[in-house]
Amino acid sequence: MRQTVRVPFELPDLPVRAALPALRETLEAHGAAVLVAPPGTGKTTLVPLALPGRIIVAEPRRVAARAAARRMASLLGTQVGAEVGYAVRGDRRVSAETRIEVVTTGVLVRRLQRDPELTGTATVMLDEIHERHLDADLALAFLTEVRETLRPDLRLIAASATADTSLLDAPVVTATARMFPVGIHWTPPGPSRLLDHVAAVVRGITEPGDVLVFLPGVREIGTVAGLLRGRIDADVVPLHGRQSGTDQDAALRPGPRRRVVLATAVAESSLTVPGVRVVVDAGLSRVPRMDHSRGLGALVTVPVSRASAEQRAGRAGREAPGVVYRCWSEAQHARLAPQPEPEIATADLTSFALDLALWGHPTGAGLALPDQPPPGALQSAVATLHDLGAVAEDGRPTPRGQALARTGIHPRLARALLDGAPLVGARRAAEVVAVLDEDRTSGDDLLAAWRQARRDNTSAWRGEVRRLTTSDAPATALTDDLAAGLVVGLAFPERVARAREAGGRTYLMAGGTAADLSPSSPLAGVTWLAVASADRDAGARSARIRSAVPIDEVTAHEAAATLLTSATEIVWRDGDVVARTVERLGAITLTERRLDRPDPAAVRAALLDGLRRHGLTLLTWSRAATELRERLAFARAAIGEEWPAVDDESLLAAAEDWLGPDLTRARRRTDLSRIDVATALRRLLPWSVAGRLDEVAPERLPVPSGSRVRVSYADPAAPVLAVKLQETFGWRDAPRLADGRIPVLLHLLSPAGRPVAVTADLASFWATGYRQVRAELRGRYPRHPWPEDPATAVPTSRITKRR
Repeated sequence: MRQTVRVPFELPDLPVRAALPALRETLEAHGAAVLVAPPGTGKTTLVPLALPGRIIVAEPRRVAARAAARRMASLLGTQVGAEVGYAVRGDRRVSAETRIEVVTTGVLVRRLQRDPELTGTATVMLDEIHERHLDADLALAFLTEVRETLRPDLRLIAASATADTSLLDAPVVTATARMFPVGIHWTPPGPSRLLDHVAAVVRGITEPGDVLVFLPGVREIGTVAGLLRGRIDADVVPLHGRQSGTDQDAALRPGPRRRVVLATAVAESSLTVPGVRVVVDAGLSRVPRMDHSRGLGALVTVPVSRASAEQRAGRAGREAPGVVYRCWSEAQHARLAPQPEPEIATADLTSFALDLALWGHPTGAGLALPDQPPPGALQSAVATLHDLGAVAEDGRPTPRGQALARTGIHPRLARALLDGAPLVGARRAAEVVAVLDEDRTSGDDLLAAWRQARRDNTSAWRGEVRRLTTSDAPATALTDDLAAGLVVGLAFPERVARAREAGGRTYLMAGGTAADLSPSSPLAGVTWLAVASADRDAGARSARIRSAVPIDEVTAHEAAATLLTSATEIVWRDGDVVARTVERLGAITLTERRLDRPDPAAVRAALLDGLRRHGLTLLTWSRAATELRERLAFARAAIGEEWPAVDDESLLAAAEDWLGPDLTRARRRTDLSRIDVATALRRLLPWSVAGRLDEVAPERLPVPSGSRVRVSYADPAAPVLAVKLQETFGWRDAPRLADGRIPVLLHLLSPAGRPVAVTADLASFWATGYRQVRAELRGRYPRHPWPEDPATAVPTSRITKRR
């Protein structure tokens, strides 16, 4: 029987109302629909009220979930928790009569893991799906599979503020917003600091109406608020996700006088701030980024996309003509990305990977994800889950993984919560994890943030701590400082860090990454830190420490116990063999002791490693060794592979063979320089050719004068014999080497030893070139013979006696 919806009131005349008949028909016919409706059209509040049965509305943020529930309850004239309720992490207001429940996408994913059929639910509406948060992508994929396999009757709406309809294969229903014109002012900051510039723009506004200022985060909101309060005739109102529900409600209600609302991206599409005629856009947003190579994940500030900038500007034209002040230039605007980047492409995927494992798709294969996760990022996430004991070798979740997931927080924080409770006390562990999860730090001292949270003692803080207190483990004797550091270290053991030098602000983290405190940090000079948050700019040599806790060495060892190692090292390092026993905490060297009697085989391997790193220059190449190597190279080039290769690459590859006996006696780099390289090279010669080297590539050649002249094989393709011209008289042809294959290139020298001719064809030289040489040099060197026919003359190495 077809359900009907009770509507005890007239739906407000908002733009989405005209699209409701088409939406109902599409859901009736296809069971799914994509609803494209710009911000301010009423899609979040009117659509659920107009549909029958039990409805779940999933919002990307807690503040948006609470606001949507309050707005719908207000339209119905009831209290939140009656017909309309909400459920966000740590806060739930529903009852037996609740028909419409607004949840965060994270809560929806948890609920699907417990009850994939969503028993009793008629329709699920995924709101702001265009923002491409990880939980929203997961929820969409899970719901698509549920509809295909378990609940074909479950209706699904993917609501988007943009025209990107590719996320769900379903008919599209469009609601058109009534937009008033919005004028654009381009106001780049010039040399001013951006936040000072934003405040100056706000102070200079002359247009009427409330002002909505978009800033990237809570810190920036606090800074700009301080620059405005007392200097403008308006109420300065913050709006962000960390506020209490009361403060958020106040920001979403019109005030008695003009207001300047300082908001994060939460006001971009999830919430509608009434009365806004002017938007000031700083042009920045804060998004999660993960440096997988260093294990650093943080919220980073990036330029907005053009689509986000358009949505922000549109907030000024909801109720009347408005204006937007963009704090960048029109040329910069053209270079902005057209759409925001999906979180799956850049964020830490550890929680995502655990959700996939719990759902039964450890790799995501077969799921209708809008985008597949990057393979490297997913592998890194799965490796982290293995380290936490959350998944087995086959990728399936372990009981510990299921326990971590039940906490509803990041698996690293869940590990710190569960393992830290018996070590520091359940409540203290819960409080520290709550600070970490909410990123409540305003500086780099996490202890200060923890103390501030205790002083504020908000209802949201108390509720979250109560939810995270998983046992009755009492507080231990550890001080709060060390307790906080231990919990942080359990969450991020690879970020336990030690100062590189006493009193400095540069640290080495156990994961191997260098990290710096800010120059003004109160933590500077502390020897050991447990780093909660750090990030690194592209191309930077070290990371910036955003949040940390001072600890002692004992706590560092306990927090990062899995990284403690003790090993014997015999390696090539810093240009020589290092033989020692080393205790390390990850990349941090704790102690080291020299080995007096290192293993010879390990020393040999280290020396070989040094040779491969630095090359053959570590050896002493005497003239004899160099010339022998050149002769061998000539023999191989002239005859073939039966002769050994002696290029650098080949010698290094075979170093253990020809240097073996010498390496057995060597202990350090200086011993390499003492090796007789010529003797070692002869070990390369196989027995079949060893006896023929002097025949194929003789070290010296006899010349007609009776001298034995050294042959140069520097060029293996053309051996050179440099000999005085008078000593070659009687030679008709140049000698040949390599079994007659290669002629020697004669460098014929004057009596003074200077080259006068180069030839490999001696007969031709005697017939033509010699006459010119004789004519030029006969008068210069009269005491030396210059016969007319050198081919038949008597050779000599002596001068002619004077008469």
